[in-house]
Amino acid sequence: MTNNLPTVKKIQALEKRMHLLNIKESDIQEQFILGSGKGGQAVNKTHNAVLLKHIPSGICIKSQKSRSRELNRFYARRQLCDALELKKTGIVQYKQDNASKLKKQKSRRKRRSSSRIVRVEGNE
Repeated sequence: MTNNLPTVKKIQALEKRMHLLNIKESDIQEQFILGSGKGGQAVNKTHNAVLLKHIPSGICIKSQKSRSRELNRFYARRQLCDALELKKTGIVQYKQDNASKLKKQKSRRKRRSSSRIVRVEGNE
């Protein structure tokens, strides 16, 4: 059986991020709405999709990534943090970190492949 809950570490990280962005649970209006899309009758008749509205900013987020209501609540809150961070700073921090990580990986791979080419040419 798979675990349909986010890990404690992820929940704590999200709570910390919400605190840093001054997002209070009292400022969030949460609704569970009918799911839609692939999955047939099981998806169409359950209220597993989450609609979050951040009252001070007016931002609405809908999440239906998972069949699990709890996971969708987690994903919606994470998307809300992303949206508010983007609105305040113009960038989403973890996406920026990921982009710089990919850039470093790419340059490292390029250096390695060029050194391999030099070694192969030197052997011939």
